[in-house]
Amino acid sequence: MKSIAKEARLTGVMYLAVIVCAGFSQGYVRANLYLPGDAVTTATNILENEGLFRLGLVADLMAFILDAVISVMFYKLLKPFGKTLALVSSSLRLVAHPAIGALNLLNHYMAYQVLGSADLVTAFDFSQLQTLSLWFMDAHRYGYLIAGGFFGVHCALLGVLLIRSEMTPRFFGWFMMVAAGGYLMETFGDFLYPGNEQWLAWVVGLSAALGEVELALFLIIKGARKSFVENQKHQEV
Repeated sequence: MKSIAKEARLTGVMYLAVIVCAGFSQGYVRANLYLPGDAVTTATNILENEGLFRLGLVADLMAFILDAVISVMFYKLLKPFGKTLALVSSSLRLVAHPAIGALNLLNHYMAYQVLGSADLVTAFDFSQLQTLSLWFMDAHRYGYLIAGGFFGVHCALLGVLLIRSEMTPRFFGWFMMVAAGGYLMETFGDFLYPGNEQWLAWVVGLSAALGEVELALFLIIKGARKSFVENQKHQEV
């Protein structure tokens, strides 16, 4: 029982670290440096804040590495309550961030590289490089949205597993489904109905805070409920 509680708390600690790292990189670094549609301002911000820009990439990379571990931890904790469901849920989380998200960081990195490349500076006008840098930042945003589609489905399945397992109070499972709705609304809304990016971003932020932050804090403070540990013993592994 102590081992299960420790694993749940460790998962919560890592989850909170992911939220902090991703919130910093996406909610602070890119939110302040990247201005969609304005190549000059974006390029200027990146060049004048190179250290911050690089730190945002590192924070994202740390989050994605931790997310790979979290995927395994959730599968281990929840597979007695639906092995196939837990496997699909964790697989979607692995695809969303450790796979798509990590690869998408190349776009973030190249947005700076094209501005500082000596070879490109001699071959292109700087205004062209500014446009190319903005294009890489745009590509990163779209990659982030694609990853969010996978992550949204993961959140929905995780919510089902939380309700089924009683690892947490049932309302945490419903909160995760609300978070899932936020991610899916942003992904499909941005692609299908452009022009609504700003309020959809707020929807994601609020729903994620309600679902993911609350879940991470519960796991850190409480670990796994006693009923969860008892039920786990009676389920097929």
